[in-house]
Amino acid sequence: MYKSYFTIGVRNLLKDKGYSFINIAGLALGIAVAMMIGLWVHDELSFNKHHKNYHRIAAVLQNNTVDGKIETWSSQSYQLGPELRNNYGNYFEHVVMSSFPASAILSDNEKKITAVGCFMEGGAPELLSLDMVHGNRAGLQDPASILLSASVATSLFGDIDPVGKILKLDNGLDLNVTGVFQDISDHSSFKGELAFIAHLEVLVNRGGRSLGWVNNWLQVFVQLAEHADVQPVSDVIKDVKMKNVDKSEAGFKPELFLHPMPAWYLYSEFKDGVSTGGRIDFVWLFGAIGAFVLLLACINFMNLSTARSQKRAKEVGVRKAIGSARSQLISQFFAESLVTVTLAFMFSILLVQLFLPWFNTIANKTISIAWISPALWAVMTGFVLLIALISGSYPAFYLSSFRPVKVLKGTFTPGNYAAIPRKVLVVLQFTVSVTLIIGTIVIYQQIQFAKNRPLGYALNGLVTVPIKTEEVKKNYDVLRNDLLASGVISEVATSETTITNLWWSDKGFRWRGKDPNLSDNIYRGAISYEFGKTVGWKIKAGRDFSRDFPADSSAVILNEAAVKYMGFEEPLGEVIQGYFGRNYTVIGVVEDMITQSLYKPSKQTIFLLDPFNQPNFINIRVSPQSSPQEALAVLTRTFAKHNPETPFEYTFADNEFAEKFAFEERVGRLVGIFATLAIFISCLGLFGLASFVAEQRTKEIGIRKVMGASVSNLWRMLSWDFIVLVVISCAIAIPLGYYFMTGWLENYDYRTGISWWILLLTCIGALVVTITTVSYQAVKAALMNPVKSLCSE
Repeated sequence: MYKSYFTIGVRNLLKDKGYSFINIAGLALGIAVAMMIGLWVHDELSFNKHHKNYHRIAAVLQNNTVDGKIETWSSQSYQLGPELRNNYGNYFEHVVMSSFPASAILSDNEKKITAVGCFMEGGAPELLSLDMVHGNRAGLQDPASILLSASVATSLFGDIDPVGKILKLDNGLDLNVTGVFQDISDHSSFKGELAFIAHLEVLVNRGGRSLGWVNNWLQVFVQLAEHADVQPVSDVIKDVKMKNVDKSEAGFKPELFLHPMPAWYLYSEFKDGVSTGGRIDFVWLFGAIGAFVLLLACINFMNLSTARSQKRAKEVGVRKAIGSARSQLISQFFAESLVTVTLAFMFSILLVQLFLPWFNTIANKTISIAWISPALWAVMTGFVLLIALISGSYPAFYLSSFRPVKVLKGTFTPGNYAAIPRKVLVVLQFTVSVTLIIGTIVIYQQIQFAKNRPLGYALNGLVTVPIKTEEVKKNYDVLRNDLLASGVISEVATSETTITNLWWSDKGFRWRGKDPNLSDNIYRGAISYEFGKTVGWKIKAGRDFSRDFPADSSAVILNEAAVKYMGFEEPLGEVIQGYFGRNYTVIGVVEDMITQSLYKPSKQTIFLLDPFNQPNFINIRVSPQSSPQEALAVLTRTFAKHNPETPFEYTFADNEFAEKFAFEERVGRLVGIFATLAIFISCLGLFGLASFVAEQRTKEIGIRKVMGASVSNLWRMLSWDFIVLVVISCAIAIPLGYYFMTGWLENYDYRTGISWWILLLTCIGALVVTITTVSYQAVKAALMNPVKSLCSE
């Protein structure tokens, strides 16, 4: 019996090839989109899970009250690690302090490479459950030790075991290689950050790190004991820092808490000290899009199946008359649904396999499908059955409900109300599609709004070179002169951080009129004299730093946000007390610069000549008359001359800047693609319905033509119902899209608005697409010879 169900299902597919193609093509597209989104969601949810103690690892974060607002910081003080180990050790199996990731030069005699790594304490390999290739996890206990990733070890030593070898770090310090670990997984928060792990004491002994309780410059990771839970332990350690800072610093009210590893990747955003989400919002967004696109494809199947009910009515009547039970008919229609879905699923696999590399490029992923996995096929089988059940449910119950007496007498007509469910489904289809289009346009607008925000400096032609060794610092003046003499470089300056990532902040500044209760936090730019000319900042008042004024070593330049923050009406000449009670005079004000997030207001920033003479970067302005290739050739040659022991490393500031909105841009591109596919799937169903309506009204069209109806009248008659449905969809989608996208925009402090033209343009576009889709069938039917129309039966 079941075999006959499937046989009949295949026959019906072959009998109406046009409708079968629309059904299978729509379902295949919907399933393919759902599968790719499912792979993307699975990839996002799988981060960090390969770490053995994933659920018991956490980062120690702190909430601080700054200027009356709560800010969440990941950086901690050097004293926190020993404090947690010594006084709260019963709650933790491991407490590991770590530097933030940074690149360094690793050299073995003449072989030199640049790698990104961290300086961590000896318990790091156990905490991260590193898979050791050579040596063991205890190898980091020695303060003069270093662990290498397998790829770095191969680059330096080939295939030999490097344990016991001596490496030079940044052409200076000798470190003993005590182990090699497998490269960190792509799905780890540490991917790309742990090409090497050196002992934290190496960094501390190099100097330049303040070790007070108020100096935050490293990270602290913990592994909870078996009996401990995140929230209770967070409550226990909440006031650890508050108890140890000086009363003068207590205004920040620092509160510690644990941020568990499962939340690092997906829940990374905090507002007012509370986690507000992060990438998890996009996981939900894409999950919803995948479900809706699949639903649109299922709606096509339901609509076309029920629309063709009259053609199946006699078949149902005959089957019931000869004794078929309704349950048997339901099984028959579900079997037909399963045949269609199975064929669509097979085509969807081909589509996914074909487009997955392209999808990976857009999404910046390396997703692959493990076709040999039994679990995967079990999930896919369940997926197919579920789709067959969803898409076949309404047609099965609707078609099996026909009364055989009316059908066989020829008195059966679907009635006026039979079309209502189909119309509701069409409205639902276009409501979803139009809402997605609105979302796509708003995301694009927000990205362009951020891109077009005034930077306050010139990105083009700005090159940043990290300072890795003391040789560069010693030879800086000569190196600068050689670069300027080349004619290719117009200006050179040093800085503590890059212009696109100013992250260093200080507190304890004093100025006239400061509220004594204000817990200030001012960002600091420690720079050299020519920094402003190099980056092209814009002086709003006063002057730039100049070597012609020796007193500039005690001068500062403020940005506009700092002037407003300090309450200065006439900032020039004001005195600000800073480091070690030293007084600095304000000599200039510059336009606010985007030195952090594109979507947040500029932070109050004070620029001063590097008080510690410890620059980390060289900023180089390429002459507008020179090409990037010519400039790089000069830079490579000049740096090799003055620092031959160090590989030349550089970044273009515009590329670094582009990374700030790269994720949102990828999301916008993907949402746009999925929205376009949603519209296409909806139009595919609309095309099928229009074709069926035209076929159903063939005789009516013939009579109207004989009676003098014009082609335009017939086109309007056949198209009007569909246009009304789309107009209703737009009326629903506009408030929905506005509501959801307004909520999304609230995640950004610096954001665009939703203009009325976006909503209007989207609706006009939906109507144009609808009219275009329906018009083909409407005009084709209207142009048909009425003789043939009246003879058709």
